[in-house]
Amino acid sequence: MAEFILEARSITKVFPGVCALNNVDLRVKQGEVHAVVGENGAGKSTLMLVLSGIYRPDGGDLYVDGQKVQFDSAHDANQKGIGVVYQELSLAQNLSVAENIFANRQPVRTFNLIDQKVLYKKTEEMLALANAGSIKPDMLVKDLSVANQQVVEILKAMSFNPKVLILDEPTSSLTNTEVNQLFKNIRKLKEQGVAVIYISHHLQELFEIADMVTILRDGTHIFTGPLNEVDEEFIITKMVGRKIENIYGRRDEQEKIGAKLFEVKNLKRKGAFTDISFYINSGEIVGFAGLIGAGRTEVGRAIFGAEPPDSGTITMDGEELQIQNPNQAIARRIGYMSEDRKVQGLYLNFPLTDNLIANRLGDFSAIGFMKNRLIEENANASVKDFRIVTPGINQIVNNLSGGNQQKVLLGAWFGIKPRLLIVDEPTRGVDVGARSEIYDLLRKLARTGIAVMVISSDLSEILGISDRIYVMKDGSISGELSREEATEDMVLTLALGG
Repeated sequence: MAEFILEARSITKVFPGVCALNNVDLRVKQGEVHAVVGENGAGKSTLMLVLSGIYRPDGGDLYVDGQKVQFDSAHDANQKGIGVVYQELSLAQNLSVAENIFANRQPVRTFNLIDQKVLYKKTEEMLALANAGSIKPDMLVKDLSVANQQVVEILKAMSFNPKVLILDEPTSSLTNTEVNQLFKNIRKLKEQGVAVIYISHHLQELFEIADMVTILRDGTHIFTGPLNEVDEEFIITKMVGRKIENIYGRRDEQEKIGAKLFEVKNLKRKGAFTDISFYINSGEIVGFAGLIGAGRTEVGRAIFGAEPPDSGTITMDGEELQIQNPNQAIARRIGYMSEDRKVQGLYLNFPLTDNLIANRLGDFSAIGFMKNRLIEENANASVKDFRIVTPGINQIVNNLSGGNQQKVLLGAWFGIKPRLLIVDEPTRGVDVGARSEIYDLLRKLARTGIAVMVISSDLSEILGISDRIYVMKDGSISGELSREEATEDMVLTLALGG
């Protein structure tokens, strides 16, 4: 048997005007969890797409179990032992668990009819591999939690008996409990001799689950080595090419928090949250913590008018606001940066210029005509102010890295000159360098007297960026913590109802 189950030697991939991969090497052993990290745009996704047969490299060679291979398609890579679970799950929501795991490969009997008994038996065997007893073969995928949908996605890939399984940002939508279960499943795969390539922006996870780490920067290979020989600071420095002292930034001594600017009282919406009361001062960053499903996002969307509350009051500068839709919220200078930039935040097939003004078209038009020069000036200023890495202002947003997409979205909401900005999962799927820049932008906004509401599932983020924290559980606020009081244990205790 070859020393490495998968080898990528001197892989090069060039797109018009961009060298995405430049002589990149990756070597993975059987039964090894090998982390691949780098900033957005470093080449991680491109490398995975080469390994999975989506892209054909412009240079370099691939080897599986010591044998040189060439992948002509994703199916070809799959047949040769490469399985992939992408960050965006690809399950058919209205089909059952069994139908998803064995899609287009269901066992058949006479007259090519699907043999449901055999299908369910094979599915139960797969579910047993992951200790997923709560999932039944006949359950519809749409009725499963995100974590269980991910289990189904992994089992779907495992049903091909892969030699290598690529997991792309597998914990981006999972709670701590669900992450722990995922890690148990990964360790089982290791025991079975499956190699796992693990991509994540959550560096602390790597030290818990991975054996080796490969670092990419600007499409080039920077470092490969055992994780037990490096620390998080070393990885960050290699990733971004510079030392980041404090990723979350600090509030300077002279930066004083102002008077109460925004307040909600007794906000309720049936089935989502009840009796929500809180306030945010001028220049204050207030974090909203809690488990997934606690109601944090629902409160943010209610304030923004996307899903108006049934009752309660919302006031700004002491004036009660009547907000029934997002247009009314924007008119009162309330912005809401969605947790899902691809679905609810950006127009992916439109250029930067359009995305940066999408929430205030009236500012750039006159008697029905768009002011193109003003639109271009705005885009150029935003690219500079938000350090958006792009070939030009007419670049399609879908072609940008995740971090730069997030900065485009921030730029759009900064553009309305908000009094209150609600940011929901502001750094989801964003690398450590871009995260540092986003935190810096939020702090600069707060310095101008804006109230900032940060909703996040990332405990480190909540503790690092917030001046004050509200914790939610089951649709209610279970506690309020000052920056001095807030610890990981205190937040988790309140989130769990302790």
